Amino acid sequence: MSSILILNANIVNENKVFQSDVLIRNERIEKISPGLQAEKADKIIDAKGKYLLPGAIDDQVHFREPGLTHKANIFTESRAAVAGGVTSFMEMPNTIPPTFTQNLLEDKYQIAAKNSLANYSFYIGASNDNLDEILKTDATKVCGLKIFMGSSTGNLLVDDPKVLEQIFSNVPFLIASHCEDEPTIRKNTEEFRNKYGEDLPMEYHPLIRSEEACYKSSSFAVGLAKKHGTRFHVLHISTAKETLLFDDKTPLEKKKITSEACIHHLWFNDADYKRLGTKIKWNPAIKTPLDQKAIMIALLSDYIDVVATDHAPHTTEEKNNTYFKAPSGGPLIQHSVVAMLEFYHRGEISLENIVRKMCHSPAILFRIRERGFIREAYYADLVLVDLNSPWEVNKSNILSKCGWSPFEGETFKSKITHTIVSGHLAYENGVLNENRLGKRLLFNPDLG
Repeated sequence: MSSILILNANIVNENKVFQSDVLIRNERIEKISPGLQAEKADKIIDAKGKYLLPGAIDDQVHFREPGLTHKANIFTESRAAVAGGVTSFMEMPNTIPPTFTQNLLEDKYQIAAKNSLANYSFYIGASNDNLDEILKTDATKVCGLKIFMGSSTGNLLVDDPKVLEQIFSNVPFLIASHCEDEPTIRKNTEEFRNKYGEDLPMEYHPLIRSEEACYKSSSFAVGLAKKHGTRFHVLHISTAKETLLFDDKTPLEKKKITSEACIHHLWFNDADYKRLGTKIKWNPAIKTPLDQKAIMIALLSDYIDVVATDHAPHTTEEKNNTYFKAPSGGPLIQHSVVAMLEFYHRGEISLENIVRKMCHSPAILFRIRERGFIREAYYADLVLVDLNSPWEVNKSNILSKCGWSPFEGETFKSKITHTIVSGHLAYENGVLNENRLGKRLLFNPDLG
């Protein structure tokens, strides 16, 4: 359908909550105003009592395609995203093969163009020897460069100091990094393996992938970025200590160095390992209640700029293993918005701040064109939420290909009822509409 009219919505946008109608035509928001009942539209949605948010933008996902599609793929995970109120995603390069060249990067875009219900972008990956390929990147069409400065599979780990200096001094667009110090992790792993053997209890995970390992790497990387004036984004902050590396005074538009909190580090702490085991094994590790609380405080005070998921599915069979054999990561994208809304219900964060950290700030940080806000002439990426419609997460309503979630058994108070992606009603009351697909995100890298 080419036009949608949303009536009587409580709009949450740009630090305000107000009632209005919204007219969408040809992918974009045409009018935002009360009293639009007389406007003609192909689809009319009465949003009375519901809240209209911009679609969430998730800057860190692993959709596993190509090469790891037994775990997930762009088709399945983009649908889980849309059902969860995420209208745009940025996907990581640790696929098989890794996304080290422009050709491999473009291959991913072609897959998404044919399969993604959500809007999409893909990072090019860094290795110890692909700087020439990195510098060919068109930064108006690609969200950024991803560096693994912590453990990774294949040859994705960049650990050569000379290469890191070259990358940070030469790359003119945003660099995002996973920061954990590999020598520290190796040392800790050896100590715990010698002491406990292969059957190591899961609760030792945050002691192996320790605060020291995180801080050593992230502080080094932030130092490099400051030295070279690099646009640098630290992914999935997991410790209280790391939050102090960042700036809470500079407006986001002018920040060069930024950071991210992920849902699992906000929701879980190390007491949950006994209950959930490998289901919440992520890298970097979920740590103490003090770290968990500090990350939320840093998010609210703007030391941390955005909320993402690090959605990284594995099969149940892969996860049901001993500590050293079970891979790190899990599915989160379908439940990220409702999880943040749960914090709202608990009185820990406002609706305006949820929208700021999941929608506005990712758009500003990545300089995304015409998305992330409810504004006339912007793309219509919109989500309708019923704040008082409890539902339980179970296997029958999980859309990720892996078929499980660390939230199974959790009852969320809020429900996503409608998701509009680039003007297309892609999800309505539990039903996906795949008649139109998402669009490639575009960027303004030269701003500021």
